[in-house]
This record gives sequence, C-alpha cells and structure tokens, in this order.
Amino acid sequence: MDTGLLVLRLVAGLLIAGHGVQKVSFRLGGNGLAGGTEEFRHDGFRGGRLTALAAGASQVGAGLFLAAGLLTPAAAMAAMGVMTVASTVKWHNGLWVQNDGYEYPLVLVVVSAVLALTGPGRLSADHVLGLAPWPLWVSVAAIAIGPTGGLLTRVFLRRPPVPAGGSRR
Repeated sequence: MDTGLLVLRLVAGLLIAGHGVQKVSFRLGGNGLAGGTEEFRHDGFRGGRLTALAAGASQVGAGLFLAAGLLTPAAAMAAMGVMTVASTVKWHNGLWVQNDGYEYPLVLVVVSAVLALTGPGRLSADHVLGLAPWPLWVSVAAIAIGPTGGLLTRVFLRRPPVPAGGSRR
C-alpha cells in the first residue's frame, strides 16, 4: 500500500507542479509569465500577472509537497483549490478532456482528496517527521476548504462580462 501511495503522490504531485511551472515559465512547454497572464485574462480573471504568479506558485508548491508527502492535508487542500478553479474554467466545455472539458482537473481534485483521507503512507516526509497519521478532522477540513477556496477565488477574481458592443478597459 505504501508503494502505491508513493507512486500516486509522485505522479499526481509532479503533474500539478509541472502545470504550475508552465504558467510562469517557458519550461515544460509553457508560454512564460506573459503567456500565463494572458491565459488568465482570456479565461475571465482579473489580476493579470499577480493572478498567474499566485496560481503557478500554488500549483508548484502544492504539487511538490504532495509528491514529497509533506504536510499532506495542506498540500491536498491547495491542489484541490487550484484544480477546482481549473474545473470552473473548463466547465462550459463539458466533462470530457477531448472537448477541453474538466475531466482532468476533476481527477486531480479527487486524487488530492483521496491522499488527504488516506494519508501519504510510510514512504513520505510526513511519516519521517512523525506527522502522519493526520487526524481525520484535518483531512475532512482540507477537503472542504480546498474546493470552497477555489470556488471563492473564481468568484472574486472573475472579471465582469463585457457589455454587447462595449470594450473592456
């Protein structure tokens, strides 16, 4: 079981971190910070560069902490938050990823929730530091706060729609 959790943490965590790297750099096929900023503007977010930096840093941090199994409930909470935001962006395209849907972000939200509930396993920084197992209430709180925080982020950073015939300043 511990080896399975390690593989799951490494794959999911490094994919989340890699997604964040793409938002703020030219590495891993990213378009640099300017490209990440434009992506967020295109997706209807205000905040520009700061939003792209915050999202990228959250994804990199959450992903690396998940991969290491360090502060697992907090890492899972952050990962669920950013991937919930990604799900809201893709929601209008439907579920399936071949239509640019929210299937992939949803899978990462669920994997993060599962890791919060199961814990990171013995092959983790949490275990080495004596932090695991985490109390169930911590995991449940992380699962509630992560997606809720993502939804609130989307609400507060959403740009108002442009009126017909108008322009955005």
